[in-house]
Amino acid sequence: MARRALLYFSFGGPDGPDDVLPFMQNVTRKRPVPPERLVEVSRHYHLFGGRSPINSINLELIDRIRHALDASGTDLPVYFGNRNWSPYLGDTLRQMGGDGVEEALVFVTSAYGSYSGCRQYRDDLAEALADPANPQIRLFKLRHFYDHPRFVEPFALGAVEAFTRLAEVHGGSAVRVLYTAHSIPTAMAANSEYLLQLGLVRDYVNARLRAETGVRPDSAQVYQSRSGPPSQPWLEPDISDAMAQMHAAGARAFVVIPIGFISDHMEVVYDLDTLAASTARDLGAGFARVATPSASAGFEQLVLDLVREIEDPGFAAPSLPMPLKPVQECQAGCCMPGYVPRSL
Repeated sequence: MARRALLYFSFGGPDGPDDVLPFMQNVTRKRPVPPERLVEVSRHYHLFGGRSPINSINLELIDRIRHALDASGTDLPVYFGNRNWSPYLGDTLRQMGGDGVEEALVFVTSAYGSYSGCRQYRDDLAEALADPANPQIRLFKLRHFYDHPRFVEPFALGAVEAFTRLAEVHGGSAVRVLYTAHSIPTAMAANSEYLLQLGLVRDYVNARLRAETGVRPDSAQVYQSRSGPPSQPWLEPDISDAMAQMHAAGARAFVVIPIGFISDHMEVVYDLDTLAASTARDLGAGFARVATPSASAGFEQLVLDLVREIEDPGFAAPSLPMPLKPVQECQAGCCMPGYVPRSL
């Protein structure tokens, strides 16, 4: 039997001030991002000592995954690779090859389908395998997991707690619930299930809020972290713009649920905890940001469930009641121009 491993594949982030600009250049090497945007986002990192929180979060989660695999009796070594910073994917593949790994299941730290959230990772895997300096390890990307309880339930629990707390101060009718995700170009969204999948998670959490608070809160899907040129249409509204408009219409507090992210990184700690929170303060409004799920107890089991689905054909991972389930393997050409996504 081929020697198999698990590859934990993430975005990456700088470890210190000297890393910020090289990291930003890596991130944007294939994208038409204006130079002034690079400078602006670099400043965000420097507000936090030039270090992204995603690095320590990934390492801690990988350690939890290793312990859970050991506890389950699963002999599956875990390796860590990034797209944009150390440990780089190519370096990790060469380490795996040196250890005798012949095939690997790949967990990507994105729950949804889109070009930047899935296809680009797949392209990077293919590009790495095409490099003659890297070993020819067979790689299989694990499926999207927007329907998994370990991903969605922490959002629901956090939303109920935050809404209840703010409603006690401001009244339930004055609290708005904002579901936020990374903005992407509208053309990219049209070629993927990104909006559909976000909507499924949003609908589930909204239903839980109604069931557990007895209130049907006003809610909206908003976006953040736009990075493209002004001439290119991206998903809107921006979260801070939406907060200002809602406040003018009577909102007095905001529950922000970052359903687009599995863990904290700069787009969370700056765009939400710093920028959106500052918008709320300027408006004199209450603000609560629900935690991302990777830190929740048992999140590592999600990864084990996805692995077991591959290794045990008779096993199906826990799934929330959603009308559209993730496919086990992406279709050819998905998230590319001209692709027609599934619909409800």
